[in-house]
Amino acid sequence: MTRSSMSRRRLLAHGGSAVAGLSVLRVAGPTSAFRRQSGDEVIPWLDVPAENPVPEVIVRQLDWERLDSWVTPPDQFFVIKHYNEPALTEQDWRLEISGLVTQPMTLTLADLKARTRQEVSYTMECSGNSGPPFFTGGVGNATWAGTPLAPLLEEAGVLEEGIEVVFWGADAGEQTWREEITVTEQFARSMSLADAMGTDHLLAWEMNGEDLPSLHGYPLRLITPGWYGVANVKWLTRIEVIDRRYQGHFMARDYVTIREEERDGETVWTFTSVTHDRLKSAPARVTRTDDRYRVMGAAWGAPIASVDVRIDDGPWRPATLTEGEGEAHSWVFWSFDWDAPATGEHTVTSRATDTDGNVQPAPDDPFLAGKATFWESNGHITRRVGIA
Repeated sequence: MTRSSMSRRRLLAHGGSAVAGLSVLRVAGPTSAFRRQSGDEVIPWLDVPAENPVPEVIVRQLDWERLDSWVTPPDQFFVIKHYNEPALTEQDWRLEISGLVTQPMTLTLADLKARTRQEVSYTMECSGNSGPPFFTGGVGNATWAGTPLAPLLEEAGVLEEGIEVVFWGADAGEQTWREEITVTEQFARSMSLADAMGTDHLLAWEMNGEDLPSLHGYPLRLITPGWYGVANVKWLTRIEVIDRRYQGHFMARDYVTIREEERDGETVWTFTSVTHDRLKSAPARVTRTDDRYRVMGAAWGAPIASVDVRIDDGPWRPATLTEGEGEAHSWVFWSFDWDAPATGEHTVTSRATDTDGNVQPAPDDPFLAGKATFWESNGHITRRVGIA
């Protein structure tokens, strides 16, 4: 029987039983990868990203050349802010579970912290990362702690007609529809009930062993390993079960990938909401120690089997995986020894292969070349560097 053919009650029982026996799941990785060695010199990239024209939205980006730990500190972790930054306090904050459930719930943070605790290390990427030329650092890796989502949905008792779960944040702003109707819309994202019952989803109050910083969603956010960042709703205040697909601004209008495809000789346009991560890698920096050069980078979006590096138009050559190999949801760091590079400007490109044999596509791959939007741009990333 497939998941899609399960009854709602069967699905709830399946999801709840999968997590009921968990107490503390620690999926932590090393924290010293990429650390500068004595005598290392970072060779700066020549292709500096364009100036960010929307700092009120893209508040912070990862600086690849500063990357020196497998777990990204909160003050280096990228921040996207669609609306306002809510000023929430633990004393006044509540989480509501409502809609098509038999047992609506209102929970304090203390209520949640009294439940089963679970941790997961997860590399979160904004689906717009490396789409526009000014957005190159929309990714980071953290260890998140909270309580699993699925048992709460099971306890609330989703009714037979409930098929969709909507996650509402406290942030809100104005949206205009068809130049006629202006509304104040609360940020929200949704997923199917089947997806919401996944065993890795957390209601998280902790990031890297500390309370969530305000910009990362204090006091509670949704953490959805394997999904793009937009699904990880910050400042979470309400979880609502409904009987139809949710079509808010950030599901139906924004974060929608528009793609042109050829089918039987005809052009067809497709429209899909951003959901799951795509396989990706990026060169992070080039270092020189004496006369030795090394390229270092990261790969994520799926369990990583290998990474290859290409210098200029040369052949693909294997890199060495250095940190994070075997992690389910976190990036892998890699390094490549670059022997005796010639003086002058060079290009450095990386590509990742996952454990199922999928290979990160080239930018001219038809699946990517047909995109009319910048979401889900997971093609090869090429950087330029000058060797003196």
